[in-house]
Amino acid sequence: MTTVDSILKKKGGQVQCIRKEACVLEAAQRMNEQTIGALVVLDEDRVVGIITERDILRRIVAVQRDPARTQVREVMTWPVIGCHPQMDVSECRQIITEKRIRHLPVVQGDQLLGMVTSGDILALDLISKTVQIEYLNEYHYQGPAPNGDADSLCASVS
Repeated sequence: MTTVDSILKKKGGQVQCIRKEACVLEAAQRMNEQTIGALVVLDEDRVVGIITERDILRRIVAVQRDPARTQVREVMTWPVIGCHPQMDVSECRQIITEKRIRHLPVVQGDQLLGMVTSGDILALDLISKTVQIEYLNEYHYQGPAPNGDADSLCASVS
C-alpha cells in the first residue's frame, strides 16, 4: 500500500498559496511564474479554497470578468476536496477520477502539508508498472541464453 505521505517525501511539501483577498490577476501571474495549475487559498493560516486554471478560465475569461478587479474568494472552488497523509494513493486516484480534478491538498488537522496532483499519481503508476514489467521479464527469461543464442537456449531446455 502506497500512501500520500510517500509521495510527499519524494516531492516535498511545498505548496503555493494565495490570500483570499488577492486579485485573480495576481493568482494567474503566480501560477504562470511557478508553472503550476493551482493555488491553495488561505484565510490567515486556514485553507478555505483552491483556485485553478480551470476556475480562471470558466469564471473569469469565459464571462469576461476583469481579473484585476475580482478577488480570488469570488471565484475559488470550495469546499476543498483534499486528502490526508495516511490515505492510500488508490483512494486519491479514485477521488481525482470521480471528481474530475487534478489537485488534492494534503491536510492533517488544520495544517497544510503538501499537494498531490494527478501527475504525481500517474508518475507513481508508471514507476510501479515499469518495475512489474522488469520483474516479469526477468522471471520469464531468467537471464540471457547460455551461449547467447536461441538455438543454445532450446538445446539446454530439451
